[in-house]
Amino acid sequence: QAQLDESGGGLVQAGGSLRLSCAASGRILSSWVMAWFREAPGKDREFLGRIRWSTGRTDYADSVKGRSTLFKDSPNQKVDLQLNSLKPEDTAVYYCAAGTQWSANRADYFHWGQGTQVIVSS
Repeated sequence: QAQLDESGGGLVQAGGSLRLSCAASGRILSSWVMAWFREAPGKDREFLGRIRWSTGRTDYADSVKGRSTLFKDSPNQKVDLQLNSLKPEDTAVYYCAAGTQWSANRADYFHWGQGTQVIVSS
């Protein structure tokens, strides 16, 4: 049974950057897709980006495209999300997830971390 643990959240000023990390314990299968979502107060959980573990293929949501990058660290079973040019509307709890479908739908992911809080001040 894999477990996902996020880290790297915190308070940052608008225009700043953060690098969020997702560490997986247990074995990551090559068929897995790792994704990042976020959930702001009163809003649905929003897809941000995904990476296929076997190929490194990535895809990003329009809301973060051009200012975010996913990094895969295979030896350490980690997936990082670099977020730049942060805005107050990026304030949310950020979650890492794992699934087997190349999907932006949260229902397709079966492992979730506990989340890490990001607060962007104006």
